[in-house]
Amino acid sequence: MYEKLIYSLVTATFLVAGNGTAQTPGPADHFPSKPIRIIAAGSAGGGNDSLSRILGAKMTENWGQPVITEIRAGASGIVGSEFTARAAPDGYTLLVIASGYALNPYIYSRLPYDTMRDFERVSLIANAPNVLVVHPSVPLHSVKELIAFTKAKPGVVNFASSGKGTVSFLSAAMFMGMTGTRMVEVPYKGAGDSARAIISGQVHLIFTGPSAIVSFIKAGRLRALGVTAPQRIGILPEVPTIAEALPGYEVQNFFGLLAPAKTPSHIVNKLSAEVARIVKLPEVRLILEEQGFIPVGNRPEEFTTYMRAKIADWTKVLSDLGVKPE
Repeated sequence: MYEKLIYSLVTATFLVAGNGTAQTPGPADHFPSKPIRIIAAGSAGGGNDSLSRILGAKMTENWGQPVITEIRAGASGIVGSEFTARAAPDGYTLLVIASGYALNPYIYSRLPYDTMRDFERVSLIANAPNVLVVHPSVPLHSVKELIAFTKAKPGVVNFASSGKGTVSFLSAAMFMGMTGTRMVEVPYKGAGDSARAIISGQVHLIFTGPSAIVSFIKAGRLRALGVTAPQRIGILPEVPTIAEALPGYEVQNFFGLLAPAKTPSHIVNKLSAEVARIVKLPEVRLILEEQGFIPVGNRPEEFTTYMRAKIADWTKVLSDLGVKPE
């Protein structure tokens, strides 16, 4: 009996070994073997920063290697994107981008990198609408009042943006294009900086992701006029959609994870699976939804298809609005 048990264990061992990777770690199992840095291509406090830190904390827990967020703001995300494009393609330098990444190829006639060729798409992390908010000193309480005021007094109202190659700018440009109004752009380095500008009253209004400003709305320090999504959002259920006053208006922001081009596919796939795992964790989903994000987490090929479609769609929108490349 004892001999039969030994024989069975030995036979099982050889069968498992013969089946492939159970005994010999594959190349993906050796990654990561040192600290990872995630470049947040936006200012402190913005969606890029927040998502980078959430991903980094959970990756560190799971892999036992430090994952550090490094903010590189400026030029509508171009500074951080260029830095990452030139990094070693080994999975240890990653990039969290926002939707402006898909606008930049049209906005800027020359970029220091190729938007598609110089990066590997890892995963779409989350989507998020923007919220149109005004400082309490602005005597406007609805989208209809804003439209009427800006029509009567063109060029009087100003708005903060994170630069022309960002969805905060696109949201304002579409609003002006669809209403025939004119407001003055005040550009900042990133969503965090522009959020601080509206909170302090440096500008009249802003279209921005809810993560940076929802607590100020709930505290009465900012007034929300509308959301850019086609439906009202759970985090601000009392705030109407802009489309309720301006039918057809819709802008959705997205956030994704990239790696430098030629990063090995087994590393890209491992990172993609990790993002999908993290955003499905109940505690992470709760945090994301409380900040106005809609968790996604998809495959590299799905994210690539999504990115190409966004670039094509927004190129047409900007062209139709008369926005000229710089």
